[in-house]
Amino acid sequence: MRPPVAATCSAVVGLQWGDEGKGKAVDLLAPQHDAVARYNGGANAGHSVVVNGQRFSLHLIPSGILYPGKRAVIGNGVVVDPWKLVEEIDGLNAKGVDTSGLVLSDRAHVVMPYHKVEDAVREDLLSRGATDAVSGGAIGTTRRGIGPAYAEKIQRAGAIRMRDLLDPVVLQERVRVALELKASMLEQWGRDKSEADRAALEAPALIAQATAIGKRLAPMMTDTTRALHDILDRGGRSLFESANGTLLDVDHGTFPFVTGSSCVVAGVGTGAGVPPTRLGRVLGIMKAYSTRVGAGPLPTELKDPTGDRIRERGREYGTTTGRPRRVGWLDLVAVRYSAMINGTTGICMTLLDVLAGFDKLQVCTEYQIGGERTGHFIPDAAALASAKPVYTTLEGFGQEISSARSLAELPTAARAYIDFVAERVGVPVEIVSVGPGREQTIFG
Repeated sequence: MRPPVAATCSAVVGLQWGDEGKGKAVDLLAPQHDAVARYNGGANAGHSVVVNGQRFSLHLIPSGILYPGKRAVIGNGVVVDPWKLVEEIDGLNAKGVDTSGLVLSDRAHVVMPYHKVEDAVREDLLSRGATDAVSGGAIGTTRRGIGPAYAEKIQRAGAIRMRDLLDPVVLQERVRVALELKASMLEQWGRDKSEADRAALEAPALIAQATAIGKRLAPMMTDTTRALHDILDRGGRSLFESANGTLLDVDHGTFPFVTGSSCVVAGVGTGAGVPPTRLGRVLGIMKAYSTRVGAGPLPTELKDPTGDRIRERGREYGTTTGRPRRVGWLDLVAVRYSAMINGTTGICMTLLDVLAGFDKLQVCTEYQIGGERTGHFIPDAAALASAKPVYTTLEGFGQEISSARSLAELPTAARAYIDFVAERVGVPVEIVSVGPGREQTIFG
């Protein structure tokens, strides 16, 4: 029998509705690991990292790519838009980033142009006549084809994997099946489109485009599961990077306003082929306040000047879409639930500097539902929509803190805010980010 292997892996997961600052956290932890792997999501994710004053916006490529010589892995659980991936690679290369360490699972499913069309058609249909953006109506997707690509993966018929781009016979048959299944929808969509747009969704053009992009990406395609296990077997360390956030998880989030993949740490097993028993550290990333993009409940949402102030100070606009994010006070009911789901061993609190200047800070510690109080999160959009936040008021801190490099340099009220979060969630705050730069980080 093979002896047990020491837990050498770490995972970074979002504890809110995404956009928590996972990119920076991965960038900080990457030097301690030999490989950094994405295991879920697609080009709908957006991780921003600032290095020496230069901002990098990553969508498919793991943040670890910014370290030369680091193995960056796009796992089988990611749905890959190959055209966006090439665009991202070329953009990094233009900025002097070495992408030779990037490998891509040949089993990852492909986001095709018709998936984006389907995504847009569905969103438009759902939005017609909808009066309630919480319990019904459009989901508020990025329209990048992520949901339809995952749905086709589960349905299996017509689904295309990266390796299929290298086999003309298989590719042609799967495109044919996919287009037949979507014929009526594409026909309806095409009535108001130009001839060029319609031609882009016809089989010959699609096959030619997919074949060309497959040849471009062929050198980096491999069995990434085997590659990750080879690193572990040699005594190496791997870091797993989640896209989106726990509250957008397809099983554990605020359904139906969720993404199409498993964002929680358990997704490492299916999305990368490495069992969670290899994980020794699960770092949960949370903002010092709450944000959400798209539709769905956000119990602490602020639709007032306070929310506007937080949005502007925090640059709360989507990395992928540029959409303004909805903003609210910190919801610890939600964070505590996410920490429980993921078995979080430590917390990284980001954007604490955004809260500087407030006299008082509100933190949601319970919900009031139907006249009763509860400390339990409700992973269902319709039910959560009726939850009213019960706040605990904490002292604010007036001075800017972006230059602080230790807990001792923080104002007393800022340290009390951190301690309050750790106590209520039951997980230590190990890292505090006070700005976008690598150096603007405090390790507890």
